[in-house]
Amino acid sequence: MIGEFLLKSPFDEISLILRLVLRYFPISNSALTNKVSKMLHRGVSGIRVSGNNNDFWDSQVKDKTEKVIVNENGFASDPLSVGSPRSRHRLTMLCLKLSLVVIVILALTGSFWWAISISTSSRGHIFRGYRRLQEQLVSDLWDIGELSLGPSRLKEIEFCPEESENYIPCFNVSENLALGYSDGNEYDRLCGHGSRQSCLVLPPVNYKIPLRWPTGRDVIWVANVKITGQEVFSSGSFTKRMMMLEEEQISFRSASLMFDGVEDYSHQIAEMIGLRNESNFIQAGIRTILDIGCGYGSFGAHLFSKQLLTMCIANYESSGSQVQLTLERGLPAMIGSFNSKQLPYPSLSFDMLHCARCGIDWDVKDGIFLIEADRVLKPGGYFVWTSPLTNVHAFLRNKEMQKRWNSVRDFAENICWELISQQDETVVWKKTTKKSCYNSRKPGSGPSICSKGQDVESPYYRPLQNCIGGTNSRRWVPIEERVTWPSRSNLNKNELALYGLHPEELNEDTAHYKTTVRNYWSLLSPLIFSDHPKRPGDEDPSPPHNMLRNVLDMNARYGGFNAALLEAGKSAWVMNVVPTSGPNYLPLILDRGYVGVLHNWCEAFPSYPRTYDMVHAEGLLSLETDQHHRCTMLDLFTEIDRLLRPEGWVIIHDTAPLIKKARALTVQLKWDARVIEVESNSDERLLICQKPFFKKQATS
Repeated sequence: MIGEFLLKSPFDEISLILRLVLRYFPISNSALTNKVSKMLHRGVSGIRVSGNNNDFWDSQVKDKTEKVIVNENGFASDPLSVGSPRSRHRLTMLCLKLSLVVIVILALTGSFWWAISISTSSRGHIFRGYRRLQEQLVSDLWDIGELSLGPSRLKEIEFCPEESENYIPCFNVSENLALGYSDGNEYDRLCGHGSRQSCLVLPPVNYKIPLRWPTGRDVIWVANVKITGQEVFSSGSFTKRMMMLEEEQISFRSASLMFDGVEDYSHQIAEMIGLRNESNFIQAGIRTILDIGCGYGSFGAHLFSKQLLTMCIANYESSGSQVQLTLERGLPAMIGSFNSKQLPYPSLSFDMLHCARCGIDWDVKDGIFLIEADRVLKPGGYFVWTSPLTNVHAFLRNKEMQKRWNSVRDFAENICWELISQQDETVVWKKTTKKSCYNSRKPGSGPSICSKGQDVESPYYRPLQNCIGGTNSRRWVPIEERVTWPSRSNLNKNELALYGLHPEELNEDTAHYKTTVRNYWSLLSPLIFSDHPKRPGDEDPSPPHNMLRNVLDMNARYGGFNAALLEAGKSAWVMNVVPTSGPNYLPLILDRGYVGVLHNWCEAFPSYPRTYDMVHAEGLLSLETDQHHRCTMLDLFTEIDRLLRPEGWVIIHDTAPLIKKARALTVQLKWDARVIEVESNSDERLLICQKPFFKKQATS
């Protein structure tokens, strides 16, 4: 198991200081070097310390009696007398010691004169080497100071109370109601100064490590999520009902018609678009899907095997959460709401939007929710809506339903959506590929086009806009004209120019992460297969299923880590997060066929605890440090701990000083941690951590 180096006694500090002396002041004399090396090899604890003052006094008396020798005449003889063999031996040893001191002085003097005699052309290199040596010395001495202070300085963070096991900062319905929010806005995200908790969230009492994929995609442990049997069967969502509750597990697969319904439903949508089946979605330009009010992710789970990536979003729910169960299955999901703010995605992000009884009334508030749906949908993309409201036979008997359906249908036409098919309760629209459609509408027949000032490409929880967005973007490219997946992830020169990038920049990023992924796996595999304790009854399957299902990349940049994982054959999907404090390449990431989101890391991520198997952050600490400490590193790390499942992994790649500071924080978080040098002459380090599985004791 990964261990953190701690100084357990004063002698360990002496040992470390001796090592520092050998590092910074190398001694040429082999005898002394061997002597010190043997001491360090044996450990300084080999030095005997008397247990009490009497032992010390006895040793002093014994030394004095050895030094006083009485001759035959009753006079004490000098122990250094030349005539005595013992005295000759002592004199020889003294001479040797003096010679050794002279040799050391001469060596240091020679080294000094050699240094000042070096030519001026080498002085810059020597200066840099000296600076690195000086920084390393300061860092090591800082380690000694920090670790020797012990628990008083590195106090471990306490665990949160039991009621916080599913805690999500920024989502507090009761507090929002008290502040006057209503009409669904009480479920909105509201991040204030007191929204964070400075404690570690414990898993539920009977929590179990999720089953490995592909099994874990269809079967989860009941104790891992906050849901009751009644909530399972009383769900109103189409995809929510496609599950079975067993003794300790919830199963999303079965030989029953409920499971077959997902395949039939997906097949129906494909046929309505004009395809043979859902396997042809990719040929139609469809790769990424936003599943609104996703139930428990069964639609996305089925399409995952077809190389389609479905992002589930749903409102915050205190229990029976759609997002929590979808994440527990290892599938892409996050809390998101259409109530009052724009989603944290760029305009023109997804190839398809799907809403199966998602609970959104698309006909209210002058169609503002449909306008937001249109903003994130790519040109030529599809909007699929399944609802009793669209059932022709039902609304013929209900005039109110017919009125609402007509309102949605007419508004969709006014934002240039073409109704291409309607069967039973399902309707499919296709967004226009031509901007000219908006200008050809009758005056006052629909929302206006956003001005350049209103049309922000990557909004971050801005209020919903009552105008059509995305028309000013250079990324207005119909999905049929884009290269299909997986070639889509490798953009050409003209496509990269839309994001202000040159091919060399993306190629360099790709090559870097290919090497990075190989190195990570070579580091982690021995830990998982040998150092990592096996759970009873588990066998070690071959990669990639034993490794991880999902990764949170906290500073995704161009999505290179995601691309390298796919090329290496890893079955994991990546949540690519682009920090608001850095350059925004989220449009590029989404156009490459990945999923991602814009986020401010001084705020809590919109997800439930125990979401991800691995958290990766390269350069994030440097990025956040440059922002003049908007929040503390400890705040960031406690949020990582909340999002990471027990026995999950953290990989942080940054500069040596920041990694040193981060490593000290891992003690407070109770993580197992190891610092690894990236290259011998590099100022960068890797911090690899594992979150232990702390089990909560059941209360009687």
